[in-house]
Amino acid sequence: MMQNQRTTRSRVAATKALAHDENAVPKPRAAVKGKSSGTTKEAAKPTITKKTLTTAVPKRAALGEVASNQAAVKNDTKNTQVQPAKRAVRAPTQKKALSVVPEVEEKVKETTVVKREVETRRAVKLAKQEPPVKDLVKKENNAEPVPHVNPKHVMVDASEALPVAKKAKTAAPAPAPAWEEFDADDANDPMMVSEYVNEIFEYMRQLEIDTLPGSDYMDEQKELQWNMRSILVDWLIEVHYKFRLLPETLYLAVNIVDRFLTLRVVSLVKLQLVGVTALFIAAKYEEVVAPSIQNFIYMADGGYTDEEILKAERYVLQVLDFALQYPSPMSFLRRCSKADQYDIHTRTVAKYLMEISLVDHRFLVHVPSKVAAASMSLARRMLGRVAWDAQLEYYAGYPEEEIEPAVNLMISFLENESMVEKCSSLFKKYSARKFMKASIFVQDWISRRKQPTKVQSTVKAEREEDVKENSDY
Repeated sequence: MMQNQRTTRSRVAATKALAHDENAVPKPRAAVKGKSSGTTKEAAKPTITKKTLTTAVPKRAALGEVASNQAAVKNDTKNTQVQPAKRAVRAPTQKKALSVVPEVEEKVKETTVVKREVETRRAVKLAKQEPPVKDLVKKENNAEPVPHVNPKHVMVDASEALPVAKKAKTAAPAPAPAWEEFDADDANDPMMVSEYVNEIFEYMRQLEIDTLPGSDYMDEQKELQWNMRSILVDWLIEVHYKFRLLPETLYLAVNIVDRFLTLRVVSLVKLQLVGVTALFIAAKYEEVVAPSIQNFIYMADGGYTDEEILKAERYVLQVLDFALQYPSPMSFLRRCSKADQYDIHTRTVAKYLMEISLVDHRFLVHVPSKVAAASMSLARRMLGRVAWDAQLEYYAGYPEEEIEPAVNLMISFLENESMVEKCSSLFKKYSARKFMKASIFVQDWISRRKQPTKVQSTVKAEREEDVKENSDY
């Protein structure tokens, strides 16, 4: 008995372990909620026996197995907790993506419904509006009123629109132009600027009106007359030909003289100075290498000094406001020559006729483009060709009716022998072989134009004599 009741170290450790286990064991649910389960606290406590004491205190060798088992359990719990977390994150995104489609479908349905409602409201408003003004006018004129139909119930017959479509398809093509386009052939030539040729000539047509001198400025001149102007221009033609200057230089010089005399009154003594200064300015504006001032003084037979010419140059430019952008007839003649296939004979005769317009003051009312067109038409008539056609009308910019007054003016000048004698330098210039003796050819044509009246009178006289002889027999 004494041995059984003896307290040993092992029993003390066992009792401490049991006490610790009692504190760690959770209370039953009935005890926590405060409800009585029909059992006492003593019944809930475990009974200590010998068998429990032996099982409660394991051996030291078994402690390593328990630690390893607990580590394995922890690892398993970690693995099992990570995988469900990933699945829980992916699942909601898939559900949201799938739920977007029905929402878009519902919005599309709502917009279509709203559109239909708006269309129906517009149709109702149109139906309620008053009939148009045309219908009211018809009613006032005792005409039958136009029935008003609700737009909702209007039915369009497809057969009514078919004839219109057929007419559009079977419409006759636009007629081809009567002229041929030659500017496309110069597309590869950068000097011809075929892309801007129409705009350039439109600008030049506006410019020739701005630089047109007055046609009656001689009425304001006290010491000058028109025949003096003709003599001065003929002398400028001679100087221009000796210096071998460009045609544009001559036309610009004469234009400067006419515009200056339109704005200022000049004495007879200073008239030649105005002409020399005008040719000097034009040469510096148009030529690549202009003659020196000493050459112009020599041509004026030393009548003026270089200081006088330079002073006159400054004064003329100030009066004209330095406006020297004059479109000469040569530019328009080149345009017309394209329609004439650049025929050298027609072009040379036209040049002679254009310089006639410089000598005669009656051409001041005509712009340079019209003078060039009239010269081309008369030159073709002299050479026995068609005077004017649609091709020339397009490239010249004038119908035949508009240039006929200028053509008649040229013919009247050539028929007047006294006026031809005054421009001896011009006639001599174009009688050279360089210009194919164009002036001689023109005078022959004018003389042959006068002969038909004489020929017809002689033919009638011969016929009358023949009739008398036959009557005698």
